[in-house]
Amino acid sequence: MQLFYAPDITPPLHTLSEEESKHCVRVLRLACGDRLHITDGRGELYCCEIVDDNPRRCTVRVVSTQHEFEKLPYALTVACAPTKNTERFEWFLEKATEIGIAAILPLETEHSERRLFKAERSEKIITAALKQSLKAYRPLLAPLTP
Repeated sequence: MQLFYAPDITPPLHTLSEEESKHCVRVLRLACGDRLHITDGRGELYCCEIVDDNPRRCTVRVVSTQHEFEKLPYALTVACAPTKNTERFEWFLEKATEIGIAAILPLETEHSERRLFKAERSEKIITAALKQSLKAYRPLLAPLTP
């Protein structure tokens, strides 16, 4: 199953972003008539068929929708201070997304060694982990909180 992330998807037709279109058409070599799945990050899983395989603006038609795809019976929030080694915190974001954490709250503590928090980079890591682990729920990433 190929999973793509589109938070603004509205059935029946949707045009993927340029980055997602390029990945779909050039990298995965999907063409008209091929099927893929799109999630909005809020639990909806859309099964789609490609109707226009343009590598800059791939258009898909929603064939079916699954509501609350693999919804967990709980919502877990984790608060964690970013570590000195950035790679460790990025690894944490990836694994937390894969196991189904609902929200991640980065903390700035009194003894924090890292005060700089790259929210945009963290969002990209969460999105990549969401697609790789085939999840339909995207964790909420809160701003750095003292």
